[in-house]
Amino acid sequence: MLFFEDQAVVKGLQENFALYKDNFPVWSQQSSGMAQFAVWTALAAEGIGANLQHYNPLVDSWVAKKTGAPETWKLMAQMPFGSIETPAGQKEFAPVETRVKVVA
Repeated sequence: MLFFEDQAVVKGLQENFALYKDNFPVWSQQSSGMAQFAVWTALAAEGIGANLQHYNPLVDSWVAKKTGAPETWKLMAQMPFGSIETPAGQKEFAPVETRVKVVA
């Protein structure tokens, strides 16, 4: 599965809402990340394994050529998916107190 973002849309929003023009690239990145997470979660709920990859820009031109994506589309991520042959291994994390800072 490939995730693209149409830069013409982002540019159009920047032009139409100049006050927020610097924010639209950031917001589009955030929305793309949310979409990737939502798809991964939906696949996992169905017992389908997925791996989110960001090989950009190394694969951008190859993918564009293979898919015929318009020039205004920017490849954001790649998500191969399929059966789960081996469950993911256990991960160890540092205590949450060392990873998260709460400012009250």
